[in-house]
Amino acid sequence: MRLIALNKPFGTICQFSPHETRPTLASWVKTPGVYPAGRLDADSEGLLLLTDDGALQARIAEPRRKLVKRYWAQVEGEPDAATLAALERGVDLGDFVTQPCRATVIAPPEHLWPRNPPIRYRASIPTTWVELAISEGKNRQVRRMTAAVGFPTLRLVRVAIGALDIFSLDLAPGDSIDVPTDAPWQSARRTPSSK
Repeated sequence: MRLIALNKPFGTICQFSPHETRPTLASWVKTPGVYPAGRLDADSEGLLLLTDDGALQARIAEPRRKLVKRYWAQVEGEPDAATLAALERGVDLGDFVTQPCRATVIAPPEHLWPRNPPIRYRASIPTTWVELAISEGKNRQVRRMTAAVGFPTLRLVRVAIGALDIFSLDLAPGDSIDVPTDAPWQSARRTPSSK
């Protein structure tokens, strides 16, 4: 059984089959027979786990397992306490209401790698970094959540899955590393709303 942690670069499609205009996972991971446990859209960066074991893939990706994923979202504007509380309660996105989560404003992360290409810069509109910890992972969920409360996401980085943190793994964009499948990181499954 293999488990690989990848720092998926911005712009990479979360598939191994070739794409006409964008790099795919095959550009970064050469191990045959592994598949992503969950997804990150092309415009999102950060920690992605890949495995050759279907049961492990399900344990990582299925929302009912409550494995917390942490994201750093650079949003347009300056969300206040009421906005963060709305995110934490759950946001009605039309097709579903998100589960309760944790939402916290964080300092701009100085140790985060630069994005290529950089986000658009507008001198008249400030940006804020928000950390969101969710146990779901529906299509473009974090982006849709921040947009629904009036603060569109400009940059999105998944920094942790369970207790696996991209910085403790020391992964630069495009880097990958084997992770022990029996490691205790999978035990970090408490619901995000518990503090």
